Amino acid sequence: MATHTQGGRVHATPGADDLAEGRVVNVQGGDWDQEMGELGMNPEERIVLNMGPQHPSTHGVLRLILELDGETVTEARAGIGYLHTGIEKNMEFRTWTQGVTFCTRMDYLTPMFQEAAYCLAVEKVLGITDDIPERASAIRVLMMELTRISSHLICLGTGGMEMGATTIMTISFRERERILSVIENVTGLRMNNAYIRPGGVAQDLPHGAIDKIREMVPQVRKGIGELEKLLLENPILKGRTKRVGELSLTGCTALGITGPVLRSTGLPHDLRKLTPYCGYDKYDFEVITRTGADAYDRLAIRLAEMRESLKIVEQVTDELQRNPGPVMVADKRVAWPSQLAVGGDGMGNSLDHIREIMGTSMEALIHHFKLVTEGFRVPPGQAYVAVESPKGELGCHVVSDGGTRPYRAHFRDPSFNNLQAVAAMCEGGNLADVIVAVASIDPVMGGVDR
Repeated sequence: MATHTQGGRVHATPGADDLAEGRVVNVQGGDWDQEMGELGMNPEERIVLNMGPQHPSTHGVLRLILELDGETVTEARAGIGYLHTGIEKNMEFRTWTQGVTFCTRMDYLTPMFQEAAYCLAVEKVLGITDDIPERASAIRVLMMELTRISSHLICLGTGGMEMGATTIMTISFRERERILSVIENVTGLRMNNAYIRPGGVAQDLPHGAIDKIREMVPQVRKGIGELEKLLLENPILKGRTKRVGELSLTGCTALGITGPVLRSTGLPHDLRKLTPYCGYDKYDFEVITRTGADAYDRLAIRLAEMRESLKIVEQVTDELQRNPGPVMVADKRVAWPSQLAVGGDGMGNSLDHIREIMGTSMEALIHHFKLVTEGFRVPPGQAYVAVESPKGELGCHVVSDGGTRPYRAHFRDPSFNNLQAVAAMCEGGNLADVIVAVASIDPVMGGVDR
């Protein structure tokens, strides 16, 4: 028997699979006790609820299979794969540089981190890690920290919306627009940037970019202050998040959980400090931890982390203003041969560079053509590099067979590991708390289903 609700009423329709699957109930709103009474169901019956597959806010298409005893969750499982893109497999059929345009689309809220992890791994196999210009590494840090703030704002905004706090979403998205306008000014795109390339970055900062960043930082800092005032001491929010979605340090280590979920247990695990990359050891910032190990502490950690990211952004802009220089490795066998520029129609080769390679040097034109169409060769070998993304450890394992394309490119996406905590966080809690627990994990299914 399949039942559906329309206009608050429950309707039952016979199904061919009733005997095989039992009774299937679709409930869409209304009072729980009233709905169950109209269905004539015994409250003691085992109820299995499919929450999804759907797209709750911006997490992606996720299916949660919940077994309920009344409104208490007795078993919780996550069903994934509805957003599978085959990105990793597609990367095997593109050049090493083209791979950036694929991996940037996995976790679409943290594109710079996928690009950075991938390029650092490729550079490690090439053996050019120490040859990357300091200015390129500083720009990478700048773009990653701006992206970290953007990702955290999405997490807080959508999490607030899921709990009914629309104002949190509007403030978060307002501040995120400030971040994205800077990223667009530098890269030509708001998301899926393909800006970080093997050997450096696609182009230097455009004229006036540092002034735009310095103008944006105090505005975003003020917006974060507004969020803190609305959230941290709000009794309604505390009631919805305190002691909800708890996961101890033992549970985190057993499941491979990283990021704010792990740091909410009190462990200061941050790859920017533990294994610095891109020159993070030069910057002054704190690793934020709390000890409540619940949804409230993860929210508070993300708010504090955004302030620390702004501190890093200010330090990087000072360094970039003091130290001009190249933004691509000097080795012309690897360096992308273009001189890109952001124009009114997006990003492309500067006209001056096109005139130069076509009008004065046939060798430059041939090299440009071969490097763009065939790509550079990477010696046989493999490497794994991990970076600290907003959600935890994001690792990239690349394998080369000596050709111009990856033999294998595999990513350890933190959302995939962190999503395993759904059962531990939700079982024994209320049905309404499942939404809060999942929001505190902050999974993005584009990264899970890559």
